[in-house]
Amino acid sequence: MTLEFDIVAPKASSLIEALRAVGYTVQTAVADLIDNSITAGADSVWLNFHWAGQQSCISISDNGSGMDESELVDAMRAGNRSPLETRSPNDLGRFGLGLKTASFSQARILTVAAKKSGGAIATRRWDLDYVGNTNEWRLLRGAAPDSAQSLFRLTELKCGTVVVWNSLDRIVGEVTESDRKGHDRFLQMVDSVASHLGMVFHQYIGGSRPQLKIFINGEKDKNRVEAWDPFLENHMATYTPSDAEIIPFPDGDVRAKGFVLPHKDRLTEDEFKKAGGPGGWNSQQGFYVYRNRRLLVAGGWLDLPYTNEEQYKLARIRVEIPNSTDGEWAIDVKKSRARPPSRIRSRLKDLADVVRQKARDVFVHRGRRSAGNPSEPLRRVWVDVSRDGKLAYKVDRKHPLVAMVLASCDTKNKEKATEAMLRLLEATVPTQKIWLDIAEKRELPAGPFQLDPPHHVREVVEQLFVALKYEGVSEQRARQRLASMEPFNLYPEFIETLGATKG
Repeated sequence: MTLEFDIVAPKASSLIEALRAVGYTVQTAVADLIDNSITAGADSVWLNFHWAGQQSCISISDNGSGMDESELVDAMRAGNRSPLETRSPNDLGRFGLGLKTASFSQARILTVAAKKSGGAIATRRWDLDYVGNTNEWRLLRGAAPDSAQSLFRLTELKCGTVVVWNSLDRIVGEVTESDRKGHDRFLQMVDSVASHLGMVFHQYIGGSRPQLKIFINGEKDKNRVEAWDPFLENHMATYTPSDAEIIPFPDGDVRAKGFVLPHKDRLTEDEFKKAGGPGGWNSQQGFYVYRNRRLLVAGGWLDLPYTNEEQYKLARIRVEIPNSTDGEWAIDVKKSRARPPSRIRSRLKDLADVVRQKARDVFVHRGRRSAGNPSEPLRRVWVDVSRDGKLAYKVDRKHPLVAMVLASCDTKNKEKATEAMLRLLEATVPTQKIWLDIAEKRELPAGPFQLDPPHHVREVVEQLFVALKYEGVSEQRARQRLASMEPFNLYPEFIETLGATKG
């Protein structure tokens, strides 16, 4: 049966403007173009951000395999590849839209020049105003007048590609070159792009032998984008609750591994600031989804039943997926969103439960561990109890120092007074104020003895040592128990000298 039909081609002027509304930020747009550079085998990418008011421009150059004229024309076609096509395992693309939609989202003129090894330079450009006026998909030959200088690098390369954005209406707006505030915003944008690229491509640009180098406004080491490792894998205080887990999946296995980052007390000020990431500690908690080592999702809980909360900010989970599972993970055009398939959601939730609980423990107890015997649990003065469904905090009466004080009461009245004092302290723990202070100031109160001089700590340690010996514990065992007692596990230098013969 012959079907009757009409050819209904989209209006060029309308569709090309609609492609600008996909939702890119300048950070995600630049990252999308670097995906193409990596797929083309580039080992160096040069970004240049040139400020000139409304004549400002951005260029992205690489030394990848490049394109000949026919390949370039095809690459400039919107939707030149179907997302259903089988791709090379190392291909970072998906929809055949990235170059165009990413560029159109930020600029009204897109110029691309490329050459293959031994070939001539081919140049094409899209001018959105020209398309709008003609209402035809006319791909112009040659470079835009304002982009000629940006294409010069290609003459020095054996092969490669240069992408230039002119008429940056979404980035600079209607400002003059002398507009100081506009210039400051432009520079801040450059910094945010550098941070984003350092996060998204950290597995490519990090390490002693990086696969890729990204430079911004220069070619010296100081101009290189620095990798940001979300997991602080090489830090001695980073905790991994379990080994990497391989989750079988029909189109390619998924790999997942949880990390609990060190508490602030275990980091230097610079380490803590850097580890927070571009979005800050709270927003960076959660899952990190990688596709072919390229970061797609940086934090968040993948629509699982969790929210970002202060006590879980140290929890980060790495998930690695192959590009053969794009459809199941609902990867979007911008490659900045993913949703786990239903068949593995429960596995990811189980892993998240473990990592979140461990992160909460580290957050609450400031990452402290026993200095004397790591397998022995820490002994704490305060213990939590639940009565009639309500949580309360009590002083451990069996704590050596507490027990010694109670036993040293030489009269029944003193013992009752001491017990009454303990109950008063327990009944008036300012939990609500502590909670509000943490929520509003985003900071934990000072830790035990953190504001006290060292000799005050030593005095308490010595009294505890006496209390333990009072119980009949040997000096060696007393030191071991002190090393497993909070917060004295943080003061091994005091514990080592206890009971030493003074000459």
